[in-house]
Amino acid sequence: MFPSRYCTWAALLILVVLATIAMADQEEKHCDLVGDKATESKREQALLKKLEPLSAMSFEKNVSSNPEEKYTYRFKVCGEVSKSMPQSGLVQINLKDQKQTVVGRINETQVFNGSDWIMLIYKGGDSYGSHCHGEKRKAMIMISCNRKTLADGFTLLSEEREKEQDCLYLFEMDSKLACPPEDSHLSIGSILLIMFASLVAVYIIGGFLYQRLVVGAKGMEQFPHFTFWQDLGNLMADGCDFVCRSKPQNAPAAYRGVGDDQLGEESEERDDHLLPM
Repeated sequence: MFPSRYCTWAALLILVVLATIAMADQEEKHCDLVGDKATESKREQALLKKLEPLSAMSFEKNVSSNPEEKYTYRFKVCGEVSKSMPQSGLVQINLKDQKQTVVGRINETQVFNGSDWIMLIYKGGDSYGSHCHGEKRKAMIMISCNRKTLADGFTLLSEEREKEQDCLYLFEMDSKLACPPEDSHLSIGSILLIMFASLVAVYIIGGFLYQRLVVGAKGMEQFPHFTFWQDLGNLMADGCDFVCRSKPQNAPAAYRGVGDDQLGEESEERDDHLLPM
């Protein structure tokens, strides 16, 4: 009886261990910044948080530099490209022999940004063979601002492997996540215009309600201070007439008709002396 009980407990223990291992394998891995966890940059952590919407997406680009060299590059933002290659963030696949090479790993990540771009760096890739003194590969992905897309345009810009050290693969892509926040602040002039328009609206609506409900005015008299604004309009019209008219108001006319008011009174003097006697 005891051996069977022991066998049952052993089987349960094995199942628990296997389930734990399976859960660990299925656990999604994320970017791990270079350095100790306690000393990680808050700015880098914020940038990785900003790029999280891209973590569920995969990117692929075929590149052919010559007929003998044809590659496919696969890339994920803070995610594993292949489960068979742990921590693989960017992988190169040789289409000739299907050899897979890890260009950069997500457990050695660096990230920084500018005004409209984010640079994501994966270090710790597979070592070079005869190039770059056999150092480990490094991938740099320039994410540029494009407000029209979440992610697009993944491509290889260049591969620098002829140097003594610090060789790299340089990629680029577009994303609206790299764009700065849109400036929605109003200028001082706009604020003053809004305030002025608000005051005018309050004056007109409040005055209209007061004239109608309290004073009992009707028609145009409901407009607040109607007489004042009417007089002001007349004064402005007179001023405009004074400034803009083409000739003085008291200038004599070039031609005036002869009216009865221009005829002088008849002379009472008679020309009787001219008549023949």
